[in-house]
Amino acid sequence: MSAPARPPGRQEEERNVLPVARGRTIRAVLRRSLRGAWAALLAGAALLVVGAGAGLGVPAAIGWIAQLVTERAVASALFPPLALLAGCAVVGGAAAAGAGVLLGRAVLPALGRIREEVVDAAVRLPVDIAESSSGDLVARVTDDVEQVAEVAQGAFARLLGAAITILVTLVGLAGLDYRFALAALVAVPVQAWTLRWYLRSSTRTYARSRRAVGTRAATLLETFAALPTVRAYDLGADRSLRARAASEQAVAAELDATRTMTRFYGRLNLAELLGLGAILVVAFVLVRAGGADVGQATAAALFFAALFDPVNVALGTADDVQRAGAGLGRLAGVIDAASAPAPREPAPRGRDIVVRGAVFGYDGTPVLHELDLRIPAGQRVAIVGTTGSGKSTLASLIAGVRRPDAGTVLIGGTPIADVDAAVRSSVVALVAQEPHVFAGSIADGLRLGADGAGEGRVRRALVAAGAAEWVDLLPDGMDTRVGAGGLALAPHHAQHLALARVLLMNPGVVVLDEATAEAGSDSARTLDAAARRVVAGRTAVIVAHRLDHAREADRVVVLEGGRIVEDGAPQRLIAAGGAFARLVAVADARHEMSDRR
Repeated sequence: MSAPARPPGRQEEERNVLPVARGRTIRAVLRRSLRGAWAALLAGAALLVVGAGAGLGVPAAIGWIAQLVTERAVASALFPPLALLAGCAVVGGAAAAGAGVLLGRAVLPALGRIREEVVDAAVRLPVDIAESSSGDLVARVTDDVEQVAEVAQGAFARLLGAAITILVTLVGLAGLDYRFALAALVAVPVQAWTLRWYLRSSTRTYARSRRAVGTRAATLLETFAALPTVRAYDLGADRSLRARAASEQAVAAELDATRTMTRFYGRLNLAELLGLGAILVVAFVLVRAGGADVGQATAAALFFAALFDPVNVALGTADDVQRAGAGLGRLAGVIDAASAPAPREPAPRGRDIVVRGAVFGYDGTPVLHELDLRIPAGQRVAIVGTTGSGKSTLASLIAGVRRPDAGTVLIGGTPIADVDAAVRSSVVALVAQEPHVFAGSIADGLRLGADGAGEGRVRRALVAAGAAEWVDLLPDGMDTRVGAGGLALAPHHAQHLALARVLLMNPGVVVLDEATAEAGSDSARTLDAAARRVVAGRTAVIVAHRLDHAREADRVVVLEGGRIVEDGAPQRLIAAGGAFARLVAVADARHEMSDRR
């Protein structure tokens, strides 16, 4: 395969991938997750030892039978070895079942704790990091969690059982004759060399594979999330090229991992051939010299043959463990990123907004160019412009959701992106274009903006947002479950709830990013009235998709190509006949045409 293309801007995408944790952090995560589980782990391991010992009885019984055949023993002499076979089967099965239960009780809760810790860390990530790394984050909490879960639920027990079986079997070989054990060790140098080569190669290979999968997911998800910007700036061909390059990188990494695994098993087969050959040669010499009988020789050969499966499981499971190790490092990286000390600025004391020299771009494509803007406390400002002009990007900078590439955004004299998220939510609230409906009851979703708010306060917020009327018609009122697994809400109802949540939060600054742009004609006036109540007495920044909102503002800021081209009172800008006047004229013409129809 030819080398995958590496288009310009690839570096920006790789910077959007979250870090991978080092060994110390991974071990700390494992210690926390296994807390209180060591007793069950040790008991499970003890049962695996019992099961491995029972497994040795099978080749020993077969060797016993072989010796009886060579001695032409009577049929009744077969009863003891057959009883040994049956007893070993019962004990081995019971031990394996008990070990599975105990290991499951230890490992599965630990896996659950890791999942909880990762999800908790993901929701605590700084918003700008979470958004810029959204694709990689999704890959980690889905693909990597699944990879670790598969090993925790199956491969771990298989690996532990195989390791114990190998040790017990080597002891059994030495019990027959130490020379059988020495012969079996002929395979060890080849196996050790193979494992050392594999661990050294696969660690890099699987880490590169998981990283490539994360980069591919990040490229695709971020392209879909930024479709309006991609279309506005005609970036479709560039994004397609990047997606293709990321996919080729992921395929190349997976093929490299497959080639590594194929070489690994081929070398293990060579070790098996050498070891079994050595056992047979020693058995021939000992039987001929009278140092061992046919039954012992048969048992020794079967002992070693019985090692094929556990050795392959132990070394082959290293493939799964290496993949899970790479995934665990990426999961621990999420935890580590969330626990890293975040910037801590004091809570803003004022409600004025200052944007000074703000620059921002997506994947190296500038969207805002050294933008300067001052908004006094209590002023209501509408931001207008054509699609792709940077309106929503500016709104996200003011809300502290994104951090400018250069310049500063201040609220009350404090860089808002550096304020702790819990504090920032009490200072500035953002109502996005498509408000999310949280799974759960309506009341619980609203209380996310004001933890502990009583039923009366939640009710007053619904009334103020104009949502009480339709909420009361639902089967369980405020207790009706909505979102995933619940009642699906219309877009304007979701906007109602988002506005009610802002009222519960009671921030000093509100950013409405086209919050009522999707409202249907029947509910537009209700939503508009709710929006007026939300911004009343607050500093308000309104991304005005509908220009009737802009006409009601104290001030209008017009963006074109990421720059402010007009700034002033709406009536003054209309009278000036500039960019805002042209936008108003086009909107009025559309309204007239719609009315005629």
